[in-house]
Amino acid sequence: MSPVTDTSSLDGLRDRLLRFVADRQWEPYLTPKNLAMALAGEVGELLAELQWLTPEESVAVVTADPAAAARIRSELADVTNYLVHLAASLDVDLVANAHHKLDEVEVRYPPV
Repeated sequence: MSPVTDTSSLDGLRDRLLRFVADRQWEPYLTPKNLAMALAGEVGELLAELQWLTPEESVAVVTADPAAAARIRSELADVTNYLVHLAASLDVDLVANAHHKLDEVEVRYPPV
């Protein structure tokens, strides 16, 4: 297991993910296309945990059902890992890009 040096930033997570992949020599297989497909699959697994819940149940599930909460946290981690890895493979700064997108959306949808 790699030592965790930075657990509070996307940069630290990205660095650990890239080290993990390099240590296993998986780089040739983890192309942007393959990472995007894997990300879509993981989002589908997350959706499967929530799809038949009512809106109210979906809000309460992580406090009402510890087993479901653990599965949801696991799927969110998978989604996060694939998203961060995909962004790294495309040299996209996720945080800067998300702020830029939010700037655009704020103009399109001003406060009421």
